[in-house]
Amino acid sequence: MGTRFRYSARNKGGRGSEQHAAGPGEAQCVVCTGTKLNATKSCLRCETHLEAHLTAPRLKSHKLIHPLDNLQDRMCKKHNETLKLFCKTDQTCVCLICPVFIHKNHECVPLEEEYKGKKAELEKTEAEIQQKIQQRRLKIQEIIQSANLSGDAAQREKADGAQVFTALKQMVEKSQADFFKDVEERQKNTQKQAEGFIKELQQELSELMERAAEVEQLLRSQDHLHLLQSFPSNCTAPPTKDCTQVIHHKSHEGSVVKAVAQLERTISKGVRKLLEVELKRIQQFAVDVTLDPDTAHPNLILSEDEKQVHCGDVRKNLLDNPERFDRCVYVLGKQSFSSGRSYYEIQVKGKTAWTLGVASESLSRKGHITTTPQNGYWTVRLRNESKFLAPDEPPVRLSVKSKPEKVGVFVDYEEGLVSFYDVHTAALIFSFTGCIFTHKLRPLFSPCVTHGGTNSAPLMISAVSHTE
Repeated sequence: MGTRFRYSARNKGGRGSEQHAAGPGEAQCVVCTGTKLNATKSCLRCETHLEAHLTAPRLKSHKLIHPLDNLQDRMCKKHNETLKLFCKTDQTCVCLICPVFIHKNHECVPLEEEYKGKKAELEKTEAEIQQKIQQRRLKIQEIIQSANLSGDAAQREKADGAQVFTALKQMVEKSQADFFKDVEERQKNTQKQAEGFIKELQQELSELMERAAEVEQLLRSQDHLHLLQSFPSNCTAPPTKDCTQVIHHKSHEGSVVKAVAQLERTISKGVRKLLEVELKRIQQFAVDVTLDPDTAHPNLILSEDEKQVHCGDVRKNLLDNPERFDRCVYVLGKQSFSSGRSYYEIQVKGKTAWTLGVASESLSRKGHITTTPQNGYWTVRLRNESKFLAPDEPPVRLSVKSKPEKVGVFVDYEEGLVSFYDVHTAALIFSFTGCIFTHKLRPLFSPCVTHGGTNSAPLMISAVSHTE
């Protein structure tokens, strides 16, 4: 009858006492007549009941599988034979006759062999999928943790900001209260002085009026003898205060200007203290940075401890590896930043020109380089001893009150922040904000050329001090 998949059911009353009529979704026995019982096994070679497969020696070699209900899908449409081979050429299942006619000269292998190969591929795919699932779960956890840390950092930042602005507000309120008190005290003094002056004038006025009445009475007298006998020895008016000393209202505009100037000095001191506190907080993220000689331009000279660099006049004959700057006198730090916060300090005392900052690790270091954030460089530079600039598009000229002797560089990778500080004054020189970092960042240093010896001092990476 040919080799086919068939369903086999146990005989009624035999070992298959658990047999029952096949219900929806159950495979039917193809041998049973009348009521179709549920199939418990399928034979890949014949359509004989299961009982016979368990007892007849000639049927024991037949392979039994779980019952199937899609026999037609397992039959060759051309030859009505069981699909037992897999054609690798056409990537399809075929019967034993197909390779003779339709799939002649094709590479055909047993289904079981191809099944093992495909199963191995699926197991590999499953392992890759599971690995990616695990990676995504870990990434989700990492993002959640980062978001939580960011939330905590935001709360701390808000608390720090509230402290700063509360302190500034208290300074302003105190200055205002002191100003009002000063004005009121001066007004009280003026009022008291005016009252005293008025009292004296009123006394003098009373005396003058009394003297005026006496003089007027004498003037009315027609008696020559009486006037001469009554004429006072001192005919002049009684002494009085100089009326030019009368107090006039004075404007308080000068006082306001003075109070504002004092407030500015007070706030400047307060801000300085607050900046010092902020810088000390940032210094807690200090990292140890050293210079990478493999990236140094051939004119740069590094110290043995790789903490100092200055520019020499002679270009060294070095291996031009892909990591080395060949035109710009730059050198990178060995360390890289790809997460979290990092801070380091560089002494720039005695220099008239320098460039400091961070750069994307992935960028080319050959030829001319435009150090802008758009090109993966976040830097601040000094030129001509006093001109500070943050290269951007367009460049930002910086107003720096005093030339820094030590510069602190702070990087917050997640926040997209690169800030530069004058360490001695704790003043913020400049900040790049809203940056989008997609690669690792590395510290960037350039001592610039010597300019005839005026800029020969080295850049020195300093240990960060945490003293209070």
